[in-house]
Amino acid sequence: MQSYQFLLDLAIILMFTKLLGITTTKVRMPQVVGALLAGLLLGPAVFGIMEETDFLRTVAELGVIVLMFSAGLETDIKELKKSGKASLVIAVCGVIVPIGGGFLCAWFFNKPEIIQSDASCSILLQNIFIGVILTATSVSITVETLKELGRLKTHSGNAILGAAIIDDILGIIALTIITSVADPSVRIIIVLAKIVGFFVFAIVAGFLFYKVYKFWMSSADKMRHRHVIAAFVFCLLMAYLSERLFGVADITGAYIAGLIISNTEKTEYLLGKFDVISFLLLSPVFFANIGLSVTIPKMTPDIILFTLVLVIVAVLTKIIGCGLGAKMCGYQSNQCKRIGVGMVSRGEVALIVASKGIAVGLLGSAFVGPVVIMVVITTIITPILLKVVYKSGAVAAVDADEDITGHYDELANIRKEHQS
Repeated sequence: MQSYQFLLDLAIILMFTKLLGITTTKVRMPQVVGALLAGLLLGPAVFGIMEETDFLRTVAELGVIVLMFSAGLETDIKELKKSGKASLVIAVCGVIVPIGGGFLCAWFFNKPEIIQSDASCSILLQNIFIGVILTATSVSITVETLKELGRLKTHSGNAILGAAIIDDILGIIALTIITSVADPSVRIIIVLAKIVGFFVFAIVAGFLFYKVYKFWMSSADKMRHRHVIAAFVFCLLMAYLSERLFGVADITGAYIAGLIISNTEKTEYLLGKFDVISFLLLSPVFFANIGLSVTIPKMTPDIILFTLVLVIVAVLTKIIGCGLGAKMCGYQSNQCKRIGVGMVSRGEVALIVASKGIAVGLLGSAFVGPVVIMVVITTIITPILLKVVYKSGAVAAVDADEDITGHYDELANIRKEHQS
């Protein structure tokens, strides 16, 4: 007999994410914080009213794909090109510093007299792997927050997006290297070749699709709804092929798909359509599902102390690492803080990395709980910190382009609210 439990699950998620979203806005915090808290409260970590299901996991995955596709559509390619080299420097610093910080943190605690690890690999590899986990960045949380604040199309917003994409690639490389040492069946050369192959494929496929799509749009202006379908098909195909054939995160493929279409004439029309479905269903499920997936195990005093230190290290290493990279590239102090804070959230990306390490014996069971808590805390505080650093930046002196762009976005949001 077919179960209709998923209908009740969706109703509960949509109701609670909206209620808590309204509540968080009342205390001047982004709505995404309310959605994350809703998942935590409903899930096994707090009240245990709901649990993560395959259906919710699938809808959540589709939600983050649409979210990143929309981010690609909203990205200013000219501005992204300007920040390309800076994004690379920011991403590299945002990987090196967390690896070092995570390693030192694990090196101090991962000892038999403090925390006994049951991982099968050497302690050195385990400690390095903790650092690799800290390199992860879940840009989806930051994207939603920046959109809500009207700050996605800014110098710092574009730098965060570019750095996050490069960060994902560097994270894959770091993960592959450490797992290849622990698991001989993983070959680093093949993984690197696939990554290069993906970008070659993305350039070729993107160029061909852009030419065909732009010609079709000019000859079929009265059938705008078909443009949306064609764009969504391209987004899904890019997400699928990037993950399936090249081992690159599906959200990277979705973001590049949005980036390719962002130069067309119907970008605003497409954004309006995708924002509706994202706001109505996909985004609430995605953010709530992060909370639903969290289970907090029993903790000893030493593990609690390690957790606190790990959270502090996770936050500071991204802010310092990415902020330092931004400073090296000439960004102003306020922009450096924004970029650093924007890269703090670890989200589902760190959990995926951790699961890979568990599978090959790089992460002991005693360290799983601290990693999960670190993910939860960094995911929740990132929107809050972003609100703080952007609010302070509105008062302090920043470059005119960033402020003007932000004000235009705010005015656009106000117009949309009045129209609705």
